[in-house]
Amino acid sequence: MKALIITPVKDSLETTKLTLKAVSQAKGDSEYWIFDDFSKRETREYLQANQFKYGYSLTHLEDVTNHPSPNYHLVLRMAQRKAIEQNLPLIIVESDVIVKPDTFRELITLNNRLRNPGLIGAITTDRAGNYNFPYGHEKRSRKGIEDTRRSLSFCCTLISPAYLKRYDFGELSEKKDWYDIFISRQAKRLGFRNYLSKRTTVVHLPHSSRPWKQLKYTSPLKYYYYKWVKKRDKI
Repeated sequence: MKALIITPVKDSLETTKLTLKAVSQAKGDSEYWIFDDFSKRETREYLQANQFKYGYSLTHLEDVTNHPSPNYHLVLRMAQRKAIEQNLPLIIVESDVIVKPDTFRELITLNNRLRNPGLIGAITTDRAGNYNFPYGHEKRSRKGIEDTRRSLSFCCTLISPAYLKRYDFGELSEKKDWYDIFISRQAKRLGFRNYLSKRTTVVHLPHSSRPWKQLKYTSPLKYYYYKWVKKRDKI
């Protein structure tokens, strides 16, 4: 059971280390690719030095583009091409997520079993097992696999080969920063189904790569200043 697994990295070195270790222990025969999005020197050097240890390929985006970070549109286009070439599902694992040994096996199995999947997301929890951002609204009483109308986050999410072949990520707007909501909605428009697996849990350490987003909880006025006046996080 194979997939193309990717992690976009923008500093947040301590959580990135946790992500790399967990993915390396869970990936099996799957290919793992890291996209370093103009990180600081310490992060770049760590990623360079640990490729063999954790078994990943590494692309420094500063070697292929002058576009300032974030470069999620470029990461998605490059990853889509790689996945289509190998006829594999694409699994995105963010650099603040800790997967479990069976996470990828479960997602790939669901992709093969569920009806017409577009995206399949693993639900996120804190270290104590409580649902947290971005799925804190979900009810624990509802177990299993949900065919959801809500958008899925890219925290730990599989994109099916059928959807990758149907929608060209080259059409994504470069005026945006993040694309999980758009890609989720586009899957529905094209007739695919999006699923949230509550039996596939991953630990999420939210906003580690974007610490200013913590201001939403401590200083909302500053948060919305960054979001609207500074135009951060365009989705």
